[in-house]
Amino acid sequence: MKYKDYYAILGVERMAAQEDIKRAYRKLARKYHPDVSKHTDAEDRFKELGEAYEVLKDPEKRAAYDRMGTHWRSGEEFQPPPNWDEGFEFSGAGQQDATHSSLNEFFEAMFGGARTAHAQRRPSHAMGEDHHAKVFIDIEDAYRGAKRSISLQLPVIDAHGHVSLQSRTLNVSIPKGVRAGQHLRLAGQGGTGIGDGPAGDLYLEIAFREHARFRVDGADVSLDLPVAPWEAALGAHVTVPTPDGWIEMTVPKGSAGGTRMRLKGKGIPGNPPGDMYAILNIVLPPADTDSAKAAYDTMRQAFNFDPRARFYG
Repeated sequence: MKYKDYYAILGVERMAAQEDIKRAYRKLARKYHPDVSKHTDAEDRFKELGEAYEVLKDPEKRAAYDRMGTHWRSGEEFQPPPNWDEGFEFSGAGQQDATHSSLNEFFEAMFGGARTAHAQRRPSHAMGEDHHAKVFIDIEDAYRGAKRSISLQLPVIDAHGHVSLQSRTLNVSIPKGVRAGQHLRLAGQGGTGIGDGPAGDLYLEIAFREHARFRVDGADVSLDLPVAPWEAALGAHVTVPTPDGWIEMTVPKGSAGGTRMRLKGKGIPGNPPGDMYAILNIVLPPADTDSAKAAYDTMRQAFNFDPRARFYG
């Protein structure tokens, strides 16, 4: 999607107070309203103003927009930065889908639908809103369970009408077997109730931090396992790391590069547990000494082997 500078569209500074944003929108909306404006692009400008205002008038959407960064230029291809929403606490529960055609649709998907749902089921006179945030954990935490301190930032309007981030830290128990996309409910940690009503709940969406070795797909885990050519050709017993420790695995003789070795039940714990896959990556030793070069030459003479025999058809 294309990036749009909503502050430039409304003609305000990034540090503008919420009241300044409202005032700027009203002024420009009157100027470019299609029913009264004589500008040839009035309709397009009016729609663009409405899109910008829908985001910047809302403290949560505005804070999320600001977290995307300030280096983007209007019209250039744009994707939200990876993990931009880590620890970002908000009172909606929409899906964060970066495939929308406009930034406004992106924010509506994040916040809009959830607020409608909340308004339908929330007791209007008492219950505080539920809050949501995405938190990242290590894959090892899902194997063993853990207690972690997490930091969250909630957008609020300060005494001067500016949007700021209010930080808090919570101690959270990560259950064994939790999977990406699951939500942990922290009762009473959401929005403040109205009057004497109880606070809402906080729902933490679980995601895994990128790991140097392991990749996660649902309950299954995979890694690339380096093996020597003779281990793949002749078979071998090798030690393989898992997020829960090291295990022994047999590489069958005649294994090809890219072969997926299944380690049943060694994925993320559960009922049933996931599996782990070791994907064989044949690593060639370097020919960086005379003896190594001689060994490669001996191999060349020993095999009647053309690696491109099938390549040419």
